[in-house]
Amino acid sequence: MAKRGGFPGGGIPGNMNNLMKQAQRMQRQMEENQKEMETKEFCAAAGGGAVEVVVTGKKEVVKVQLSEEVVDPEDIEMLQDLIVAATNEALRKAEEANAELMNKMTGGLGGGFPF
Repeated sequence: MAKRGGFPGGGIPGNMNNLMKQAQRMQRQMEENQKEMETKEFCAAAGGGAVEVVVTGKKEVVKVQLSEEVVDPEDIEMLQDLIVAATNEALRKAEEANAELMNKMTGGLGGGFPF
């Protein structure tokens, strides 16, 4: 007669415990890596280096540096465009580094688990 309930062979609970331990270890690693990523800075320039923007891994702008020659009161629009371009590129670099880190952590699973 078949036994109701329980786990045949007793192997499943042990495997489940191992899976939980691995998931917890992976979560700790991801948290540590995320904290490390938040302290990194990403720099991008526009206009041949006339505008430079630095952002953190938290996607916060921490520095905008302008060359004197790019500050033209007659052409504010160009300066605005260069700042936007450099900021977007720096943010893209931060996002790319974060995606690369996540891909490395999850083995290309897209952040999910294989079940």
